Amino acid sequence: MGEWGFLSSLLDAVQEHSPMVGRFWLVVMLLFRILVLATVGSDVFEDEQEEFVCNTQQPGCKPVCYDAAFPISHYRFLVFHVVVLSAPAALFVIFAVHQAAKPGHGGAPGQRARRLQPFYVGSVVARIAAELGFLLGQALLYGFRVQPLFVCRRRPCPHRVDCFVSRPTEKTVFIHFYFVVGLISALLSLAELAHLLRKGPPVRPGCCPRPQEQGPAPRQPVGAVEEKCCVPPREDLTV
Repeated sequence: MGEWGFLSSLLDAVQEHSPMVGRFWLVVMLLFRILVLATVGSDVFEDEQEEFVCNTQQPGCKPVCYDAAFPISHYRFLVFHVVVLSAPAALFVIFAVHQAAKPGHGGAPGQRARRLQPFYVGSVVARIAAELGFLLGQALLYGFRVQPLFVCRRRPCPHRVDCFVSRPTEKTVFIHFYFVVGLISALLSLAELAHLLRKGPPVRPGCCPRPQEQGPAPRQPVGAVEEKCCVPPREDLTV
């Protein structure tokens, strides 16, 4: 779990700028992806190549057949999936910290949120594109079932070779679980994007426009301070 600590801390920092639905996505990401992949996934797929047995002793035949059966290792594909999904959020956190550290770019919390919101929306769009792309890639590369038998006819195999995959049922269950989690994550990301676009940018603290039906505002005495109808600054992008 140590190698996942840095990534988890970066994702945890995103919740400061996320609405409630974005925090649900973060929970799904940390618990049902990073934690499950680090604790269960490594045990399921660690012997994937060692236990891939073919009924031939022809040198070079087994590696070629394994490459044909699994162009990319399941575990490496899922790890790369998590890293790419986390990249937009991590880049946004780095950008937000950099902007807050620049002289004269601090400002009130509402102003900071207004400046950062377009970049946060962009990170959510990038996350959705990565999520859908990897779900499609998983379906095309592996399908939804790990077959216990793989028939190989590649050279240098002298003839048709039967190869056997270890624990195919367990791997199939894990792939189904991970695909369902991916669909839930994609739906949460789409809901978050719809929420951000519907809500719009945070309201800037300042004067509220006067209703037209009330007529022109009365003239203020010379030197008097104009009365302002202000809204409290918003601390982040939450509801």
